[in-house]
Amino acid sequence: MKHDDAKILQEVQKNTEMSMTAIDTILDKTEDDELILQLSRQSLRYSKIHNKALDQILRNEGEVYRGNQFADMRLKGSIHVGTAFNVSRQHLAEMLIRGSSRGITSIWKAMNHNQLATSEAVELAQELVDFEQENIERLREWL
Repeated sequence: MKHDDAKILQEVQKNTEMSMTAIDTILDKTEDDELILQLSRQSLRYSKIHNKALDQILRNEGEVYRGNQFADMRLKGSIHVGTAFNVSRQHLAEMLIRGSSRGITSIWKAMNHNQLATSEAVELAQELVDFEQENIERLREWL
């Protein structure tokens, strides 16, 4: 597997894993059925994108992204602190928008630093960016 492909696909895996962890943590904080449904749909789509990246990596005998327990705990802790006094739909949407924006930035950075990647890896990264932008648009309605 080409180095540039591996880097982009690992970033897709990292981004989707963090998104699914954030959603799982936030789902425990809300009883808003509409938000729960929206986040459940997002988590499912993140899972599908994650599996596509994993499939590409395994097909090309590349190295998969290995999550970091410390980063996972830090993300969950940040969400717990950020929702300690405010679990309104507006606040949760704002937190998710910030996370999606960071995700878009990390994917663009990976694509810009790994310009020799094949179109298959780049297309999957672009699919994730497009999905993140769609999420931001949906969540803006709740601000």
